[in-house]
Amino acid sequence: MQQPSDQTTIAFPTVDDRRSSTPTVRGILVDATRDVDPNLAADIETAPQWRSDYVPLIGRVTAASAESPKAALALAENGVASMRARMVAATPDGDVPLAGWVPEDTAAGFATEVVHGTSVPERELTVPYGGATLRGEALREQLHRWEDAGVVERSFVTAIESVIDHPEWLAVPGRTVVLLGAAAEMSPFGSLTSWGADVLAVDVPSPQIWDRIRTLAESGAGTTSYPVAPDGTPGADLVTRTGDVVRWLRDTAAHDVVVGMYAYADGGAHVRVTAAADVIAERMTASGRNTAIAYLATPTDAFVVPGNVVEASQRAYGERGAVRLLQAPLRAVSRGRLFVPNYATVLPDGTGVADILVPQQGPNYAMAKRLQRWRGVVAEDAGQRVSFNVAPATWTRSVTKNRVLAAAYGGAKYFGVEIFQPATTRALMAALLVHDLHRTPPTRDNPEELFAENAAHGGLWRVGYEPRSALGVAALGGLPALMRSR
Repeated sequence: MQQPSDQTTIAFPTVDDRRSSTPTVRGILVDATRDVDPNLAADIETAPQWRSDYVPLIGRVTAASAESPKAALALAENGVASMRARMVAATPDGDVPLAGWVPEDTAAGFATEVVHGTSVPERELTVPYGGATLRGEALREQLHRWEDAGVVERSFVTAIESVIDHPEWLAVPGRTVVLLGAAAEMSPFGSLTSWGADVLAVDVPSPQIWDRIRTLAESGAGTTSYPVAPDGTPGADLVTRTGDVVRWLRDTAAHDVVVGMYAYADGGAHVRVTAAADVIAERMTASGRNTAIAYLATPTDAFVVPGNVVEASQRAYGERGAVRLLQAPLRAVSRGRLFVPNYATVLPDGTGVADILVPQQGPNYAMAKRLQRWRGVVAEDAGQRVSFNVAPATWTRSVTKNRVLAAAYGGAKYFGVEIFQPATTRALMAALLVHDLHRTPPTRDNPEELFAENAAHGGLWRVGYEPRSALGVAALGGLPALMRSR
């Protein structure tokens, strides 16, 4: 048995005799916004159909962050504080709010196993794409093709080119990279170990997962260490072994560390694992080590984007040509819900909110990603190094198992949006992580710029239509290919 019988679990508090996620998720959003926008807080608190109403409300939360640097920071600080006050450690002696809980390791802690890679470290950035392996000038040319197509931002191209120019960065010298969710589909583990990085891999106990991690570690060039329970089972559940993971990381990390959160779970479990990862990152930071943190932002969220992005989207809408004649009757039949122009509301400084939340992903997913973003803002304000990049829409398992999303992704090309293969996204996001760990930390006008910089949104920010208003039509376009693949 891997977990001790007296385990403590990160959990939602009990409300009306149930550990339901909805009161907590809604309450965190209310607490985050109350001081910045009381009317928004009231709307969140009284929203009658939470599973659908949360979508525009999250967009409004993002717009409130754009009001000023003070507002963005206040939202993030209040949101993190509320999560810590509301989420609990369910201990054998009762629930303890995370804000007052000190994770303690159990007597049944973890040993360490180490795998030394057998390959020579790769000394050049390579990216698999379209059946080829891109490097050097071929990779640079593809980066600029993506930029010209509106698939990535200029800062993304600049960042990846800097990694091409500095291959000595790839092994992340002088740092140990902690990967929470090392085997996740978007984890940079494969790239990092092939480059010769020192990795501490944490993922749930599962024979399939650990077979994959060991195989990648052995075929790579780095050193991979991972926790092993007293019964010999590799791995650790972040939610039920939080204190033991903290102790193991403290005992094992030999250098400055990067704590990267890549774990994913369905529904409320995603909020719980995000809260656990937040505790782990905070405890590692408090340990006295120079600790950076890293996350990936989902493209299906709401972001404050620069004015040039808004202008490009408006141009795209105005230059639709004859297709607008085909869209007119569909807009009429849908009472204006289809093909809505993107960025209908432009903020006073010319920026806009790219509102790309997808209802199918649910409020718990949105909250988990928002908690990660808030932690990034708070950490960067405190002077901590933060890597937080928007990854492009990607054919991940979590997408393909949702038929509506899978069909919409299949039809996205008709709207100028590129959906990436996982291997391509992993290589590019790993390169951005390496870039962020070596560059001079930037000065920002608003903390929300953390998420706009280096964005590879796949084109979702620059399309002429508000993405949700074209989702159904894109799904119809992608449905035939989806059916053929089943």
